[in-house]
Amino acid sequence: MIGIIGKKIGMTSLYDGKGHKQACTVIQGGPCVVTQLKTLSVDGYQAVQLAYDDKKEKNTTKPLLGHFSKASTTPKRKQVEFSYADEAWPQQLALGQLVRLADIFEEGEFVDVVGRSKGKGFQGVVKRHGFSGVGGRSHGQHNRERAPGSIGANSDPSRVFKGMRMGGRTGGNRVKVKNLKVMKILPEKDLIVLCGAVPGAHNSYVILEK
Repeated sequence: MIGIIGKKIGMTSLYDGKGHKQACTVIQGGPCVVTQLKTLSVDGYQAVQLAYDDKKEKNTTKPLLGHFSKASTTPKRKQVEFSYADEAWPQQLALGQLVRLADIFEEGEFVDVVGRSKGKGFQGVVKRHGFSGVGGRSHGQHNRERAPGSIGANSDPSRVFKGMRMGGRTGGNRVKVKNLKVMKILPEKDLIVLCGAVPGAHNSYVILEK
């Protein structure tokens, strides 16, 4: 799994080769720093740790300061490990090396994006699950338009089954969107434009994989 850490900038639209207007997401991808190379002999698995987005030294713990100093880089806010099966990619990397967007991705290929969806707090069943509510206000019913209605049976089984769709905390989940087409890459600005929507708010961190 090869990838890079980025930040969601916003959305725009581009025309594809057939003249169709496509909604696209703009992502600032990297540049990332290689902060650790994990091997089978030392760590028990193979992975490359990348770090992104500068952070103030006074807000960084001393163990992390030592970790970043080994890679001769400034403290970073986001760190992600990318495990790999291809032996060629990690052999090209070194501790403290910069990994840029254009080194990994090309226009026209398809990538996967991992992000954290927008948190919406505690929501009812209408917004959380798309319920239509109990019904109108006729015959004395009031304030029932957005109610869930009955949730369980009578004496048998005398309980509510696990997994019942009810109100609760909505959003804030790790979401992975697969096979988004790379519409455009601006290597001088480290920007990548993907066809489709990406989970998360503006300026939230995302992970691009291929």
